[in-house]
Amino acid sequence: MCAGIVQDTVARNISSINDQQTPGPGGEIPIRIYRGSAACPQSAVVFLHGGGWVAGNIQTHDVLCRALTEITGQCVISVDYRLAPEHRFPAAAEDAYAVTQWVHEHAVVLRIDPKRIAIAGDSAGGNLAAVVTLMARERQGHLPSRQVLIYPVIDAACVTPSFEQFAQGYLLTRSAMQWFWQQYAPQQIDRDHPYASPCRATHFSGLPPALIITAECDVLRDEGERYSEKLLSAGVPTTLVRVDGMIHGFVHRVAVFDESMRIIHRIAEFLRIDRNSVLIKT
Repeated sequence: MCAGIVQDTVARNISSINDQQTPGPGGEIPIRIYRGSAACPQSAVVFLHGGGWVAGNIQTHDVLCRALTEITGQCVISVDYRLAPEHRFPAAAEDAYAVTQWVHEHAVVLRIDPKRIAIAGDSAGGNLAAVVTLMARERQGHLPSRQVLIYPVIDAACVTPSFEQFAQGYLLTRSAMQWFWQQYAPQQIDRDHPYASPCRATHFSGLPPALIITAECDVLRDEGERYSEKLLSAGVPTTLVRVDGMIHGFVHRVAVFDESMRIIHRIAEFLRIDRNSVLIKT
C-alpha cells in the first residue's frame, strides 16, 4: 500500500493527512488518515460519511474530520465505502466492517492504541457505524471502543411521528429518505435485516458505549432516539443529545451552523471520557 500526503501544511494539532487504500470484500477501499499531534499511540475513530448510501465521499466530510482531529489531537480515519445503487446492501456495511477490522489489525503500524478505536458516522454513516458494532459482536471481531451516531438512519419503515411532522421543508424529506432506501435495499427481506435496520437486532447487550446526536427538525429524529432507548434497556451506556432547532445534516456544515462546532466539541469530549446515560436537550 502506498500513501500520499494530501497537503503540505495542515491545521494546528494535525500533523499529517494521508490517502491510501485498504483491502475490502469488493476490492481496494480508499481511506483518508488524519493524524493528530498527540503522543503515540493515539486513540482513533473510524468515520463513515453520510449521503443516503448513494452520495458523499471522503471529501464531502473533510472539514468535519479535520475539525475532529484538530480538537482531539488524535487520529481520524475516513472511509470511502462503496455506494448504491451500483453496490447495494450489504456492500457499504461490509466495507465499513472490513476497514474497522483492518485498523485494529494494523494498530501497531498505524501507531494507534488498539483498545481505543471508536467508530462514528452521520446519517447513513451513522447507520453503518451502528451496524459495524453489531457485526463485530456477532462475528467475534474487534469491537469498537465507542460508537458515535449522528442523526443515524436506524429503521427502513419511515413511519415515526417525526417522519410525519418534518416530511417536507426541512432539507431531508420523507420521500427522499424512502428513495435512498430503494437504492440501497430495494428488497423488503434486506430492509428487515439488522445489518440494514439495526433496530431490528434481537438483542443489544455487549455493544460499546454510545453517543447519539439527533436534530429536532429531522425526519430521522425519533428512530435515533428510540435506538438509544434500546441500547439503554440492554445496559449499554448511552448519551442522547437532541439539538433543538437544527435540521438534518447540520453537523458537517460548519460554515453554516454555529451549533456544528459545539456538537463536534461534544463528540470529542465523549471520545475522551466515560459518561453515564443521560438525555441532554440543547
